[in-house]
Amino acid sequence: MGQHRRALRTTAVGAVSVSLVAGAVLALAPSAQAAGSAVRYVDIAGDGGTVLKANVVTPAGADGTRRYPLIVLPTSWGFPQVEYLAQAQRLADSGYVVLSYNVRGFWQSGGDIDVAGPRDVADACEVIDWALANTPADAAHIGMAGVSYGAGISVLAAAHDPRVKAVASLSGWGDLIDSIYSGRTQHLQAAAVLDTVGTVTGRQSAESREVFSAFYSGDLSKEKDLVAWGKKRSPSTHADQLNRNGTAVMLAGSWGDTVFPPNQSAALYEKLTGPKRLEFRPGDHATAELPGLFGLPNDVWTDTRRWFDHYLRGADNGVDREQPVRLKSRTGGGYEGYPDWQSVNATRRKTALAGSTTIHTNVDSGADGGIVFLSSILDQVAQLPPVASIPLLPRRWAAVWQSEKYATTQRVRGTALLHTTVTPTAQSGTLVAYLYDVGPLGLGKLVGNAPYTFHGRTPGKPFGLDLELGSTAYDVPAGHRLALVVDTVDPLYMEHNPSGARLTFSSPADDPSYLSVPLREQ
Repeated sequence: MGQHRRALRTTAVGAVSVSLVAGAVLALAPSAQAAGSAVRYVDIAGDGGTVLKANVVTPAGADGTRRYPLIVLPTSWGFPQVEYLAQAQRLADSGYVVLSYNVRGFWQSGGDIDVAGPRDVADACEVIDWALANTPADAAHIGMAGVSYGAGISVLAAAHDPRVKAVASLSGWGDLIDSIYSGRTQHLQAAAVLDTVGTVTGRQSAESREVFSAFYSGDLSKEKDLVAWGKKRSPSTHADQLNRNGTAVMLAGSWGDTVFPPNQSAALYEKLTGPKRLEFRPGDHATAELPGLFGLPNDVWTDTRRWFDHYLRGADNGVDREQPVRLKSRTGGGYEGYPDWQSVNATRRKTALAGSTTIHTNVDSGADGGIVFLSSILDQVAQLPPVASIPLLPRRWAAVWQSEKYATTQRVRGTALLHTTVTPTAQSGTLVAYLYDVGPLGLGKLVGNAPYTFHGRTPGKPFGLDLELGSTAYDVPAGHRLALVVDTVDPLYMEHNPSGARLTFSSPADDPSYLSVPLREQ
């Protein structure tokens, strides 16, 4: 446990350092780019009169004789109000009024952190009201966008305010619970990063402190309340409102996002019935769009501008005629287009998981999901995901199944599914499943993973398990094979295995175990 806490501290300190350094650099770089343009720093009264620090960028030459489409940008978790100035300048240069504001509880804005709750949604509505009263913004053409925390607030605000006609969620979430508590398992490193950054750069409310405390404790008596708290803050809960409003929704994320994994964003996308777009790229949380915040060329922000140009300004730029689901493989190549998310997962290949295997719990086998942020960034820039030597994994603590060698490249696209039968020796337990691309020397590169925790099971009684692994796009070279590994300890997650417990995986004749992998047709 002590080693676990040290790892969390190291991860959290690194994340805070990155947040503070990025904030400081953003405070300088975009300001220079925006020099000479119509930038105003203002105070806006949010919900209950809470002061929100904001900046407004208007098109050059705006004299009040005409109205411009409005784009509102709430800041990311832990970032200052200048976060979007480089992109705001570009949007203003193309004819938008752009208002960015520091969300409540962070930096110089007042109030306490509401974690995308009702006060944050009310704040967004107040900001729109202020912009319509104090800028040349057009009430009939309003959009919202943001990165991470700002993305989630933007989608939630669009669900509650029909004035928002288009929204772009960049590294946002669809379901907060499925993001940091998927498989009833606490995503410990991700939560520690959010908690620490919020503590250093903001003011946590009593409610948010209580939520984090309950999350870390693993107290099942508080699980129902935690889930209800998270669902209220999840755009998926409000998808019907977005559909009624007819909001044009663009969702962009990264395959390796360790804070808001791609599965839950894809699930939100499937619920939407209005104009919509889904994009996934290599990278971790917010790393794909980060260069654009510094004014560098960036396809995420380019697509965001195209989205707004069409749905707020009526530009015939073809964005509505393109395949709405766009994926970029982690192993290279250009973008691939699909008509919907189901088409990504349409073609599947099953691998039987035969036999019976028993593993002991409480020991990390060496198969891990990596380190929050660092591992997926290495995968993004150098195609170096977390690795494990599959032949050397200790079978006492890891169950291992492997496919045959593939004669041709296998283009994994979508969500791999594990179906198996588990027999525990204790009422509670945690397991983590990993999918590896295994080369000729037995070195496995991580393709995807997912945790699963159970409670209230009868010791010795088997139960069926269906587990979705993290969605991805990854090409397995010819001559390689896929390996499924299951163990019980991973630094990314909280584990609930009693000391000395064991898990047995079997494949009954009437319910055989298998791994189902989605493949793009050759």
